[in-house]
Amino acid sequence: MNVLVINCGSSSLKYQLINSDTEAVLAKGLCERIGIDGRLVYKKAGGEKEITEAPMPTHKEAIQMVLDALTNEKTGAIKSLKEVDAIGHRVVHGGEKFASSAVITDEMIKAVEECNDLAPLHNPANLIGIRVCSELMPGVPQVGVFDTAFHQTMPPKAYLYGLPLDYYKNYKIRRYGFHGTSHSFVSKRAVEFLGLDKENSKVIVCHLGNGSSVSAVVNGKCIDTSMGMTPLEGLIMGTRSGSIDPAIMEFIAKKENLDIAGVMDVLNKKSGLYGMSGLSSDMRDLEDAAAEGNVDAKNAREALGYGIAKYVGGYVAAMNGVDAIVFTAGIGENDNLVREDVCSYLGYLGISIDKEINKKRGEEIVISTPDSKVKVAVIPTNEELAICRETVALV
Repeated sequence: MNVLVINCGSSSLKYQLINSDTEAVLAKGLCERIGIDGRLVYKKAGGEKEITEAPMPTHKEAIQMVLDALTNEKTGAIKSLKEVDAIGHRVVHGGEKFASSAVITDEMIKAVEECNDLAPLHNPANLIGIRVCSELMPGVPQVGVFDTAFHQTMPPKAYLYGLPLDYYKNYKIRRYGFHGTSHSFVSKRAVEFLGLDKENSKVIVCHLGNGSSVSAVVNGKCIDTSMGMTPLEGLIMGTRSGSIDPAIMEFIAKKENLDIAGVMDVLNKKSGLYGMSGLSSDMRDLEDAAAEGNVDAKNAREALGYGIAKYVGGYVAAMNGVDAIVFTAGIGENDNLVREDVCSYLGYLGISIDKEINKKRGEEIVISTPDSKVKVAVIPTNEELAICRETVALV
């Protein structure tokens, strides 16, 4: 079965065509600057990357260009769209309505629309992709895979905030968590890779990238995660502040003469590693700057490592133990210094890191020493493959 995986953003679109039998990626790429001028990146397996500049007023034109590239006579991965058996869509927010992936129907779309208030930038874009695919490829089954679904197993003690209960009852204000597709994929792979008992396992997943989150997974089910009702809560991130004293918002608003939208813009786009360093949201830039003596860059990197270690420690307590700690995503897979920094706080768990092995980047490896009481590993995430698997399971 060939599955087309679509991930629609507000002005971008990522895609992969995957053969579910072999799990080989037949082609992949992205569309950028949708609604501005348009740019298609396409790469067939074993082929050269192709870049096409063309108008993309809406997602419809973008998806049409993707389909045209996939079926191109010379460089296409398939001969016709009849070879696409199913489509899997990333959907950011499913609220409490979706605890698992779902086949896309009119009723399902309506339920997702009811969650739009919880993800106003992402859900509408995800739905555009679904509707366009329905129009361009009628009859092809589609599945929605939710970022929030994996975290729906959290108990009330983990997802409720210390606010008047009516806010939860009336507006569904609670912790939802994100990166669920990645946390699900990596936690399952960790059990397989490390030879753990899936019925008796405690795994902490550190998904570290421009957006970062940590999850606690017991016997394959999430019991807690660091992101909240929105992806702003939790760790320091690329440009997001992570968790702060809420009163800071009022303080900044008065000092800087900002309204709530202005403050939220600061917290989401001007804070995190970028704001703390005054330099960049990219950890590689901060590593270079810190090595050259930039104290602000050094402090930003150290604050991230310290924050991750605190979440890990908290989740060890929440699970009353841990079998494995896993690093994934852009920073988690490639920044050995962050991994080493985090693990330097975890000696009380009997963790010891092999510094030479830890220097490897982007590989599925165990970085803890053989005598370490808790296994520490790096497992590259693959959200597209996870979406493909979920799609196949339902269609």
